[in-house]
Amino acid sequence: MAIIESINNAINGIVWGPPMLILLVGAGILLSIRTAGVQFRKFGYAMKNTLGKVLQKSEAAEGEITPFQAMSTALAGTVGTGNIAGITAAVTLGGPGSIFWLWITALIGMCTKYSEVLLAVKFRERNELGDWVGGPMYYIEKGLGKHWKWLSVLFCIFAALAAFGIGNAVQVGNITSSVNTVITAFNPDFAGQKTVNLILGIILAALTAFVLFGGIKRLGAVCEKLVPFMAVVYIVACLVVVIFNFQSIPAVFHDIFVGAFTPSGVTGGTVGSMMLVITWGVKRGVFSNEAGLGSAPMAHAATSETDPVKQGLYGIFEVFMDTIVICTLTGLALLCGAYGGGMELKFGVMGDTSLNAAALGTVFGTKGGAIIIAVGLALFAFSTVLSWALYGTRCCEFLLGPKAIKPYQIVFIIVIVVGATMQLDLAWAIADTLNGLMAIPNLIALVGLSGVVVKETKRHFAAIK
Repeated sequence: MAIIESINNAINGIVWGPPMLILLVGAGILLSIRTAGVQFRKFGYAMKNTLGKVLQKSEAAEGEITPFQAMSTALAGTVGTGNIAGITAAVTLGGPGSIFWLWITALIGMCTKYSEVLLAVKFRERNELGDWVGGPMYYIEKGLGKHWKWLSVLFCIFAALAAFGIGNAVQVGNITSSVNTVITAFNPDFAGQKTVNLILGIILAALTAFVLFGGIKRLGAVCEKLVPFMAVVYIVACLVVVIFNFQSIPAVFHDIFVGAFTPSGVTGGTVGSMMLVITWGVKRGVFSNEAGLGSAPMAHAATSETDPVKQGLYGIFEVFMDTIVICTLTGLALLCGAYGGGMELKFGVMGDTSLNAAALGTVFGTKGGAIIIAVGLALFAFSTVLSWALYGTRCCEFLLGPKAIKPYQIVFIIVIVVGATMQLDLAWAIADTLNGLMAIPNLIALVGLSGVVVKETKRHFAAIK
C-alpha cells in the first residue's frame, strides 16, 4: 500500500505540476488568439444570451434538455467544494495575490470552456436510447478521425474511474464532514458521528438514485433549480460579509494586486515566492472551473440548442460565474473577515473551511457561520455528485455500450454510502490523478480542432451582422 501511495503521489505531482498547468493555460491562450479573444469581444453578447435569458421559458424534446438546464448541470459539476475549501487553500498558501492569478486563469479559461462546449454540440450524436450524447470522446473520434479513437478510450477510462472519487466519495465525505462540524458547534461532546454519516450516506444515495434513474430530463430539471438557489444563498452571505467590512476593501485589493508580484511584502515574508503565488492561483482556478478537463462538455451536449456557438456562450458564462464571481467572493469574504472583522488568518499554512465559517461568523455569529458553510458545502457537493454521475455514465456507455449504464449507476450509488462511512484517502488521491489525466486527451483535441472552433465562431457572428 505504501509503495502504491508513493507511486501515485509522484504521478499526481507530475499531472498537477507546473507542466500540466502550463499546458492548460497555454491551450486557452492559443484558443484565445485564434478566436481573436471571443470571450472579451463578445462578452456582452454572451451575457445577454445566457444570463439575460434565465427567466425565459424554453422547451426541450425527449432525450434533451434546455440550454439553461445543460449549463446548470455543467455548473453543478464545477461549482463544488473547490469554490470554498480550494480558494481558502490558495489564499493561505499563496497569499492574497493568488486571487489575481485566479482571475487571469478564468479569463483565459472562458475561451477554453467555450471551445469545449462548441465542439461537444458540433460532434454530438443520438444514442440508442434517443438521448443526445457528446463530449471529448466524441469530438476526438469524429473530429480528429477514427485512428484517434484510442485517445477517446483513454479519456473515458480516466473519467469513468475519477467519477467515483472526485465526483462522488470526496464530495460525500465533505458533506458528512460539514454536517459533523455543525453538530459539534452545538454539541461539542457528540459521539455519534459514524451513525450520522451512515444515515447521511443512505439518504444521499437514495436522492441520487431518484434523480439518476429519472434520466437526463430529471437531472436537468433538478440542477436547474438547485444551482441558482445554492449560488444565490452563498453569494449573498459572502456579500454581506464584504459589505459589513467595507472599510477593509481598499486594503484587500491592494494586497491582491501587490501580492500577485511581491508576495513577501503582503504576507510578512511567509510567502516569498511569486511562482508559488502563481501556481496556487492557477491551480485553484483550473480545479474550480474545470476549463480544459473535458467534463462539462458532456452535460452541454444534451442541450436542445442546435447552434454550437450559442451553447458555447454558456461556457463563457459558466467560468465567469464559477470563478470570477463565486471564487472571488470566497476570497474577499475571507480577507475582509480577517482585515476588518478581526478573524485570525495565517499565511504559509493550509487553511480549511473552518476559516470560511469564521469569516462568515464575523457577521452571522460562530454558529451561523458554521451553518451557512455546511449548507453551502452540502449543496455544492451534492450537485457535483449528480453531474459526475452523468459524466461517468456517459464515459462508461461510450466504452461498453448502453447495457453498461445501469450497472455503472448502481455501483456509483453504492460508492456514495461507502464514501460517507469510510476513510478513502488513497482512493481519492488516485482519482485526483485520474481527474488530471483526463485533461491530456482533451487538450490534444482542443488544439487539433481549434480550426473548427474558429470556423464556427466566424460563421455564427457573420450571420447575425
